[in-house]
Amino acid sequence: MTGAESRTVNDRTLGGLRSSGEPPSFLISGSTGMVGTALTKLLLAGGHRVTGLTRKPSEADPGRTARVRWEPESGTLHTGDVDGHDVAVHLAGENIAAGPWTATRKARIRDSRVRGTDLLCRTLAAAENGPRVLVCASAVGFYGDRGDTSVDESSRPGEGFLAQTCVEWEAAAAPARAAEIRVVHLRIGMVLSPAGGALSRMLPQWRLGLGGPLGGGRQFWSWISLDDLVSVILHAAIVEGLEGPVNAVAPRAVRNAEFSRTLGKVLDRPAVLPAPSLALRLLLGEMADEMLLGGANVVPRRLQETGFEWRHPELEGALRHVLGRPRETAG
Repeated sequence: MTGAESRTVNDRTLGGLRSSGEPPSFLISGSTGMVGTALTKLLLAGGHRVTGLTRKPSEADPGRTARVRWEPESGTLHTGDVDGHDVAVHLAGENIAAGPWTATRKARIRDSRVRGTDLLCRTLAAAENGPRVLVCASAVGFYGDRGDTSVDESSRPGEGFLAQTCVEWEAAAAPARAAEIRVVHLRIGMVLSPAGGALSRMLPQWRLGLGGPLGGGRQFWSWISLDDLVSVILHAAIVEGLEGPVNAVAPRAVRNAEFSRTLGKVLDRPAVLPAPSLALRLLLGEMADEMLLGGANVVPRRLQETGFEWRHPELEGALRHVLGRPRETAG
């Protein structure tokens, strides 16, 4: 169980979201994904009502989560289903790392984000008593490959498929902003968890001692622990002055070579078998350049300015926590 699952929501902090004495309620798309599951468990533990948007409402979620049907492809979502909630959290989207980026896969990745966000935001805007806060996932892919240059929320978008997708993804929230709903776009970095995402796919080969840097290892990886990402989502929901882009990353990005050394240290495995850039490009094509061999040194300026406190600000501590490998103590 992660720290995010073992903690409960600070009801006094969240209480400002609703004027009555009841805990605020949450509407969550992607509630059964890695991030959505951790967020849902934390909210339910705090006594909050959670409604998951799903294509299959007949399948019960674990816990006490209500489910309502939505279908972004056909534009199916009823205003009555979003009424009565205080916060909407939009996490749904096609897995960008499920396979090489064919033209079909790229269209599905883009459409799942842009169409889904547009449908949700148009529905929120039309609702009589819908959420007045929308926390919407985006990604640090917005910045593209920036080499050694640091970027923050004021930086321009980069180039490439992911950057353009993020630009369109964030723009699709325009109906919610026009309806004076406070919209926060979380530009999320690599999420550290063995339950899913990039780290979970890396672990099998690393545990066999077959890990190492990717390409030259100089590319920056901006990351965040799953616990901290869940806390960032709640922080974004709570802080009234927080809107627009927010970089959801740890305070210090690391180069891939440092990430590799640190993961090897935590797992007590060597980190000396590099994956050549050419081999990665032959295997994954465009996806290799944008997701593995490129990156950006992303600074979480807005979180720092609004007083967010990370539980896992350093990579080694974060990896030890999520992988259950605490430091050995003397004696």
